[in-house]
Amino acid sequence: MNALIDPYQRSLSYVRLSVTDLCNFKCSYCLPNGYVGKQHSNPLSLPEIQTLVQAFAQLGIQKIRLTGGEPTLRKDLTDIIALCKQTAGINTVALTSNGYRLSQHAHAWRQAGLDQINISIDSFNRTNFKAITGVDALPDIVRGVDVLLGLGFAAVKINAVLLHQYAAQTLQDSFDFVKTRPVSVRFIELMQTGGNHDVFFRQHISAAHIVAELQKKQWLVQQRTPNAGPAVEYAHPDYAGKIGVIAPYAEHFCATCNRLRVSSTGNMHLCLFDSVAHNLRPWLADGDVAGLRDYLTASLQLKPTQHFLAQQRSGLISNLSIIGG
Repeated sequence: MNALIDPYQRSLSYVRLSVTDLCNFKCSYCLPNGYVGKQHSNPLSLPEIQTLVQAFAQLGIQKIRLTGGEPTLRKDLTDIIALCKQTAGINTVALTSNGYRLSQHAHAWRQAGLDQINISIDSFNRTNFKAITGVDALPDIVRGVDVLLGLGFAAVKINAVLLHQYAAQTLQDSFDFVKTRPVSVRFIELMQTGGNHDVFFRQHISAAHIVAELQKKQWLVQQRTPNAGPAVEYAHPDYAGKIGVIAPYAEHFCATCNRLRVSSTGNMHLCLFDSVAHNLRPWLADGDVAGLRDYLTASLQLKPTQHFLAQQRSGLISNLSIIGG
C-alpha cells in the first residue's frame, strides 16, 4: 500500500466525498435563496464512486466522509455507504447531513456499515433554527439524533456554524443538550466564500470566544485521535457529551491537514479554498484504478501549505454546498 504524503510531509488518510450538490435547506450563510443550480448535475455513478474509493484506499486512505449538498437526497445513499464500507482498506465511513428524514433512514445506514454521522444543527432554539435554515425541522432532527444514539452510533457529532447573532444562546443551549447525551457539539467558525460576503462580515465571530467560555467553565481539551477531522474537543466530568471548535482562521490550522475533497462531479480539491480543481472523471468513467492512483499521487504534490482565508481569498468556492465544507 502506498501512502499519500504531500510536499509538507503531511500524511493524507481522509477523503470527503460529495455525492450531490443539491440541498433542501436555505441556510442564510450558504444558500439563502435555496439551491439555484441545475437539477441534473450528472453526479458520480456507483461504479465511478467504486473506482474512486478503491484508488484512494490503495493509496492509504482509511476514512471516507460522504457529504453534499445534502447527501440524503441521493436515493442510492445506502448503496454508496455499503460500497465504501466493503472496500478493502477503508476503516471508517462517515456521513454529514442536515438531518433530513434522519430517523427514517438511520437504521438502514447503520446496517450498510455507517460508522459515524455528523448532523448540522445551527441552533437548538426552534425559532432561531428556522430563521437560519429556512426550515422548521428542529424537533424532527433532535428526535433523529436520539434515534442514532439508540442504534448504538458511537460517534454522533452536531455541527453548528458559529454566527455572532446567535452564539451566546447556542452555546448555553449546547451545554443543556450534551448534559445527558453522549454527543459532541462542534462550533464551526463561519468561513467567507464567494457568495456570502455580506453575511460573513455581519455574522463572523472568532471561535476563540467559545474556547474562552469553555475554559472559564473548566472544560478540558481532549487529545486528537488518528484520522480525525479538524475539531478541537473539550470535555467536562459533569457532562455526558463534549463541546468542540473548528477554527479555520486560527494560526497553524492547516499544519495537520490530513484530507482531500472530491466534488459530486469528480473534481478533486486539494484544499477547500484552492483556486484549482483537478478533474478525475476521465479515470472514473473508464474504471481505471491504476491510472487514477498515478494521477492522485502526482497531483498531491500541488497541495498548498495552507488556505488564504485571512487574505479574503476563497478560491473556487462560491458556496459550501458545492463541496460540503
